[in-house]
Formats: sequence, C-alpha cells, structure tokens
Amino acid sequence: MRRRFTVPLLIGASLLVVPATASAHGLVQRSNLPIPEWLFGWAAAIVLVISFVALAALWPNPRMEERPSFKPLPGGAVLGSRPVEILCGAIGVALLIVVFLAGYVGSGVALDNFAPTFILITFWVGLVFASAIFGDVFRAFSPWRAIGRVLPSKGLRPYPEKLGRWPAAVGLLVFTWIELASGWGEDPALLVTAALGYTILTLVAQVVFGVEAWTRHGETFAVYFNLFSRISPFETRDRVVGVRPPLTGLPQLDPVPGTVALLSVMIGTVTFDGLSQGRLWKDLAVDLTDVVTSLGISVTEAPRIVSTTGLLLGVALVALFYRAGIAGAHSVGGGLSAERLRRAFVHSLVPIAMVYVAAHYLTFLLFEGQAIRYLASDPFGQGWDLFGTASAAIDYSFLSQNGAWYAQVGFVVLGHVAALILAHDRALVLYDDAKLAVRSQYWMLAVMVGFTTLALWLLAQAGT
Repeated sequence: MRRRFTVPLLIGASLLVVPATASAHGLVQRSNLPIPEWLFGWAAAIVLVISFVALAALWPNPRMEERPSFKPLPGGAVLGSRPVEILCGAIGVALLIVVFLAGYVGSGVALDNFAPTFILITFWVGLVFASAIFGDVFRAFSPWRAIGRVLPSKGLRPYPEKLGRWPAAVGLLVFTWIELASGWGEDPALLVTAALGYTILTLVAQVVFGVEAWTRHGETFAVYFNLFSRISPFETRDRVVGVRPPLTGLPQLDPVPGTVALLSVMIGTVTFDGLSQGRLWKDLAVDLTDVVTSLGISVTEAPRIVSTTGLLLGVALVALFYRAGIAGAHSVGGGLSAERLRRAFVHSLVPIAMVYVAAHYLTFLLFEGQAIRYLASDPFGQGWDLFGTASAAIDYSFLSQNGAWYAQVGFVVLGHVAALILAHDRALVLYDDAKLAVRSQYWMLAVMVGFTTLALWLLAQAGT
C-alpha cells in the first residue's frame, strides 16, 4: 500500500514547486505570454505522464538495444578520411595556440579578450549543441588528441579499468568550479594558465596510458562531448561518416565506473549555475558569506568558498535524486541489484543533461556568443580587422524573449520524454516481466517529472 501511494505523492510534490513565473537564462524579463506561465509547468508534467502511459501501452518490446543501423553519407568516406582528420586536428591546435596567446598578450578585461569568450562560450557551450546535432566533432578537432598522436609513446601501461570515467568527472567538476566559483574567468591570463596546465596533464596522461585510451575515458572534454554526440543521428564507423536513428548511440554507452558521477556533475553544476542567477541564492549567499567571514576568512575568499559549497551541493542533490529513483525501482523486485540498476539507466540522464545546457545557456550562446565575431578579427588586441568584423555589434533582436522561453520549455519537455523512452526500453531488457518493467518505471517517471520541474524552476530563478 505504501508503494502504491509513494510515487503519486512524489509526482504531486514535484508539481507543487512548478514555477509561477519564469524567464530565459540571461534575460531579465519577458513580454507577456498569451497564457499564464504556471501552466507551462503543469503542461510539461502532463506531457511526461501521457508519454509514460503511451510507452507502457504501445512499446511492449525493446527496440534500441541492438547496435543501430548505419547508412553512409554521400562523401562519408572523405569526411572520415585520415587527411580530413589531420586537417581538423591542425585547426584545433592552431586555435589552442591563438587562445594561449590571446590570454597573455590581449586585453586584460575578459569582455574584450578572445580567450574567455572562446573557452567559456564558443567551446564550452557551442560544442554541446554541435555534438548533439552533428556527432562527435570534437574528436576530430581535439588539439590534445592531435598533439598526442604525434608523440612517440603509445602508452606505457594499460588504462586501469577501475578508473573508468572518474578522471573525466573530476576534471569536469574542476572546470565548472573555474567557470562558476573561482572568478578566474574574469582574468584572461589566469584562465589560459589553467588551460595550459590542463594541456600538460593531458599530454602526460596520453604518454602513460595511450592517446586513444585516455581520450575514450579520461580526457574530460572528449568524454563530455562524446556523451552528447550519442544523441546525434550522425556517426563515424570505420572512417566513414553516416547516419543512424537519433538517440540510438546512448544504449551502447558502457557504464564503466565514474559514469554516474560524471552525469551527476553535468546536471548538478548547471543546476547550481541556474540557481545562482536568482534572488533566492543571492540572498542566501550573502548570509553564508557573513558566516564564513566570521570564522576569520578574508572577504575576498569567502564568496569563493560559498560558491564552491553551492556547486558541490548541486552535484550531490542530483546524485541523491537519481539514487532515490533507482532505490524505488529496486523496491519493485525482479532480482536486480541497486548497483546494476544505477549503471543500467545512467544513459537516460544524457538527454536531461543536454536540455539543461540548452535551456540555461541558449540565450548566452546566441547573444553573448556573437562577440566571437569581432574578437576573432582582433584576437590579440592589436587593432586588427582580419575578417572585416571588428566593428560588428551584438544583435539582441533576432530572437524575442518569448521565443526564447518557448524554445527553452520545448527543449526541457522533449529531452525528458527522450529520457523516458530510453529508460523504458532498457527496463524491457532488464526485466523478464513487461508489467514489472512498467512498474519499475513509475519511479523513473517521478525522477523525470522532478528534473523537469527543477529545470523550469531554475529558469524562474534566473529572472527573480
């Protein structure tokens, strides 16, 4: 009886915190919407429930577990050829050198320097969208992989299986700390010094474990962008670029150690970033800073400690939320351990991570990202106009605030529906009884509704 009522209560509790007001990340206000804003939250939850019922009734057998079909593109052999790969790698290395030089010799103000804009917008956000649409493009352009492939060592020792994706998870947490909590992003020289340190560590790891082994599991950005590329309909097989059904790359994800932690970091850090935009966190941060300074910590260091704490709590919140959903799925029976379930369903979190990025950074990329046009014409702050765009300005008018809001809500709903599909298909594989598989997904439905509600609430925080 308790189990029968727990899931509806969880879903109901999630719906209670659906935002009454919301705005796009990076925008302060929106024009009046044609319907009340709180209806978006309810509508999103209803769409998920309807999708769940439809999957239970119309999707009785697994369809996504086998290696997906593949159709080479016209010219796919050329796109995947070694010469093209070498050319892309050379472009990646050249961009890395430009970033280093821009950070050290360019303007000391982040807004006028090529390096922070390229690293934190073009690279960090833009490549997420590029990966989800076009596939694993970063693998071809990665400067670290390109440099590593010309190093003499092919690996001094095998990559330890127990490490899995833990190095990537730790590296991602450190990078997001640099972006969100350290304040280093305001100092171009300091930011590229961190990038230089990462480059050195990556090259050493490639010498020790081999380029491909480290790229596949340890190199933070290669692993990060590869996860998003599994959503894409484009894939490279045997040096041939072709198409596959969307999302079908995700069930092939190997759930090695550290994968759950990596997804928790991916979603949790964006969660904190969204929360930090709102009045709730800003007011709380002031109080926490006062507490930290009362312990004798300097006023300049206290905000960094508070932000670091919030970042870690955001990751922990997501990890615990996912663990709770898995514990619920484990409670329905079926003879599967909680650990096996935790790893089995982790691929369903990738679309959620994708839509969190899309919802919270869409306007950031579309508007502030335009700065790369004029900064690229004068990357070192020498008064150049290499591409004739040095006098370009940011156009804020091509996408309305309401249009951005509709796009963000659409991303959130579609991403969570995709996650439901992936989880449902995997449940049909794990459980012998289809009814038991559906019952296990009551809990995943609660998780998806919770993540949807959290995403919309975070967007609301950004405008308060």
